[in-house]
Amino acid sequence: MPTRNLPNDPNLDHLRKQAKRLLPELRAAKPDATLAEAQLTIARSYGFASWPRIVHHVELVERYSRSPHRQQIGGPLDTPEQRADEFLRLATLHYGQDDPARQEAARALLPEVAQSNIYTMVVAGELDAVRRNLSQARVEGGPYRWEPLLYLTYNRLEAPNQVEIARLLLENGADPNAGYLWQGLPSPFTALTGVFGRGEGDQPPHHNRVELARLLLEAGADPNDSQTMYNCGPGSPPPYDDVHLELLLEFGLGRGDGGPWHERLTAAHPTPQQLLEDELVFASSAGLLHRVELVLAQGVDPEGRGTEHPGFGGHRAYELAAVQGHTEIAELLRAHGAAPLDDVHEVYAAAWRGEAFEVDPELAARVVARNPHLVMRAAETGRTEALEPLQRLGFDINLMTHSAPIHRAALNGHLATVQRLVELGADPDLRDPMYDGDALGWAEHNHQQAVAAYLRGLRPGTGTR
Repeated sequence: MPTRNLPNDPNLDHLRKQAKRLLPELRAAKPDATLAEAQLTIARSYGFASWPRIVHHVELVERYSRSPHRQQIGGPLDTPEQRADEFLRLATLHYGQDDPARQEAARALLPEVAQSNIYTMVVAGELDAVRRNLSQARVEGGPYRWEPLLYLTYNRLEAPNQVEIARLLLENGADPNAGYLWQGLPSPFTALTGVFGRGEGDQPPHHNRVELARLLLEAGADPNDSQTMYNCGPGSPPPYDDVHLELLLEFGLGRGDGGPWHERLTAAHPTPQQLLEDELVFASSAGLLHRVELVLAQGVDPEGRGTEHPGFGGHRAYELAAVQGHTEIAELLRAHGAAPLDDVHEVYAAAWRGEAFEVDPELAARVVARNPHLVMRAAETGRTEALEPLQRLGFDINLMTHSAPIHRAALNGHLATVQRLVELGADPDLRDPMYDGDALGWAEHNHQQAVAAYLRGLRPGTGTR
């Protein structure tokens, strides 16, 4: 049976209603079909072997789900407890509007709140106070219902004694695999995730990231950490370094059973092998030669597509590297057994090089249908020379998903690309469906002054279009 992805933050009542709605359809073909059979069909449609297994999964998601980004900052601070919670909210990453100014606001609450509880103690670096409270090393609490180790690893104050405190917590029962599910998403934000940071918005790493990560891994943190891999890869902007990958590989990334989070989340969580394949696809697309070398050294299949993250359009690592001109990576992948390009990808590669060519209408239709978002990739990476060939093939330069090509080019500061898009008919006044922003707004949001100045000049009364 074809499977589909379970919705993020799944709801058991919703699944029960799905089964009830399905039952009449089953009975149309089999009059004695039961609700249990409908429930089994629903479970299997989401990749679970039985109804009890999907119920167990949803209950686990509810147990570990947290929404720290939805906690209000700046509420009433009338009591010591409220001030302590505010300090923790300000000092830690919560992956929603994180801002370095928050850490300065947190410091303003010191030293009053430093020894309020075990959570403020670890964040403030109060080593002696932590020693006196090690019986609470695994107690969940504070504004996010985290255990102390998570507050420490998501802490972004440059506080003292962080490694020493983490070691004490681990020696006294803290879980090196501690984590939570951000708003119910099935990719756990673990202590390792907190140490390495990054992700959307480019959150900074912990200032002791290497020492803390090694300590966690030596204590038993599973290296197959899906959210760390995403946050330091496709979920983050360049520049990239390979510190996280080298450490995780040293401790067994790509091997083993996937650890406790994979056991808990089963079908909703990638296998160790899928994590390596995802990394190979990402690194090949981004032109990260050293990462490709690191992953291929683990014996990963160069044809593997991992979890087939939608951001890569289902393409193989070799296709992404060859089309985008990462020649050395492409040659390395071919040497490891990657299959050559087909006719569609040969056209992609020629367009990416900016070549003028003609193809028959049938091939052009297949070229566009296979990856209509390729023009978005060209815009966001500043591949100006590819824009006209792609448009001639039939790609829509005003394609709108959560944004349009001109938004992505503006966000990343590719002035020549923005200018060429406008020349080819892209509409700078298009507004995205998520933030209702035009290209100028996207440029201003990311402080791309040259792009913003050009776009302002296109507005009536300020210049000509």
